Amino acid sequence: MTELFLTFDIGGTSIKYGLIDQQLQLSHQGKCLTEQNKDGFILKQLLKVTASYQAEYPLTGIGVSTAGIVGAAGEIQYAGPTIPGYQGTPIKAALMAQSGLPVVVVNDVDAALLGEQLTGAAKGAASAYCVALGTGIGGAYVENGQLMTGVHATANSIGYMLYDEQTQTNYEQRASTLTLEHQLKPYGISVKDAFSEAKLGHAPYDQMIKTWAEEVATGIAPVLLLFDPEVLLLGGAVSLQGQYLVDLLTDALSPLLPPELIQTKIRVAKLADKAQLYGAVADLCKQ
Repeated sequence: MTELFLTFDIGGTSIKYGLIDQQLQLSHQGKCLTEQNKDGFILKQLLKVTASYQAEYPLTGIGVSTAGIVGAAGEIQYAGPTIPGYQGTPIKAALMAQSGLPVVVVNDVDAALLGEQLTGAAKGAASAYCVALGTGIGGAYVENGQLMTGVHATANSIGYMLYDEQTQTNYEQRASTLTLEHQLKPYGISVKDAFSEAKLGHAPYDQMIKTWAEEVATGIAPVLLLFDPEVLLLGGAVSLQGQYLVDLLTDALSPLLPPELIQTKIRVAKLADKAQLYGAVADLCKQ
């Protein structure tokens, strides 16, 4: 019988879900809002969707990618203000109790990396580090098929690095794409369109994008020196800039690293917003 996995991706504003089969085909997708998790809405919705899919399809397992830090028991160990009342939510236990199926719960940046290693830009790599550039900046590291999350599951929280006392900002407050968006706001232009202008050499966007890339590079350089991954993946919506982004950051990294020391291949993520859906069930697919 063909194995069929139900996969979820929980973000700050929406829950995406669908089915993934043994051939890694994603189908029967759906989406709903998180409703700011009012009265535990997220867990109730996961249970509701699971019951609906399980009644119609012979599910083999369930994978969940989620914002927040995931504890050893598949619960939300820590959640920021983006999803109110989320901390402590027993996702794995609740889904297993209702469905009777194996359940895997993984942080969303970790899931994105696992998805890219399963069938994306990091496929076949012995080690890979993912830097997710978005509203904040997240990190994830996998080596020999094993996620390296630290004793307390808080490893790779790179957005909090490089605190500057003078500006009272950390890395993600200076280098996230949200910060770039705020910098561009007075010009009435989106990040995507600013990149288009920068590619044409149009001022002031070419310099603004270059300066942002230099800020991003200050966080990537220590990652390369500390972990020496085979592949470093650039994730988030900005990864759609492709080779232009890779070249931009390669140039920005040059003065920050010893010449010819780093051999890591820098690539953009391939699966875009589907990476977490694949990554949520990556471990189940390997079993």
